[in-house]
Amino acid sequence: MNCRSYLPAMATALLLALLLPPSAFSQGDSGTSPSAALVAALSAACRANAAEFSNYLTADNAAAFRKLPQEQQAAFLKRFSFADKPAKPLLSSGPQNLPILRCVAEEGTAEFRLGSPRVHENLAFIPVSVVDGQQAQFGLVRENGGWHLLSLGLLLIDIPELSRQWTDDALVAREETALATLRSLAAAIETYRRAYSALPDSLAQLGPAPKGQISPDLASLVDAQLASGSKGGYQFRYRIASGPKSGDTSFELSATPEDYGKSGRRSFFLDASGKLHSADKHGAMATQEDPFVPPPPAL
Repeated sequence: MNCRSYLPAMATALLLALLLPPSAFSQGDSGTSPSAALVAALSAACRANAAEFSNYLTADNAAAFRKLPQEQQAAFLKRFSFADKPAKPLLSSGPQNLPILRCVAEEGTAEFRLGSPRVHENLAFIPVSVVDGQQAQFGLVRENGGWHLLSLGLLLIDIPELSRQWTDDALVAREETALATLRSLAAAIETYRRAYSALPDSLAQLGPAPKGQISPDLASLVDAQLASGSKGGYQFRYRIASGPKSGDTSFELSATPEDYGKSGRRSFFLDASGKLHSADKHGAMATQEDPFVPPPPAL
């Protein structure tokens, strides 16, 4: 499964199984019962207790999970609990005294019914049914005397890989946001030109003005952050340039990541003819020699 498809597939599977709620089991119970460990892990997810949840991951996954930013830990737990905010786990028993887990949140209650575990030496598999009839199966492995989450359905729970994918996805999202900001900045400059029959000397002239005092010096076309030349982890530069036709005056814009590899990889350049270019320049500015970026599809 490639990196792009891994997260949606895992999210779907997790959503099937992680509606499980609270637990009256203690962490010590996980050493003797895979069902107790699963209930405890899902209860921790329901309460959005990342530190407790990590105790029910394998050693490598637990170490990687604890290094994730808090927002990524929270996102991971939400896929288990189906609750956007910390919720209340409730545990009861069904037929044959098998656990029924409910995660009670403001937006609703999710219920999972655990089936009988199948144990094979150091591996255990527990079927879980959701009230709407969907089913999933958790795999657990005995490690260091306790039971720990190993898989969900056919997917191994691999938090180091998931962390890498999240990082890549976040970079792509920041790059796309920077590109959209560059386009909106170009549109603001054109609006300024139409309003004042001239191009601004700097981005600062596009910034917010006091109420009722819009002028060529402060045109209120972009927010203060963008008017300063920095937004969303990218640095924006503007300069007046010769247009494509003789005697024309136009402008160029560039956007480069402020922290290459963290805030973005691609650099962007809008040339004087209005064409966008992009490339991974390792933090340097893009130029009109770089590959062309096609315009977004018409709505």
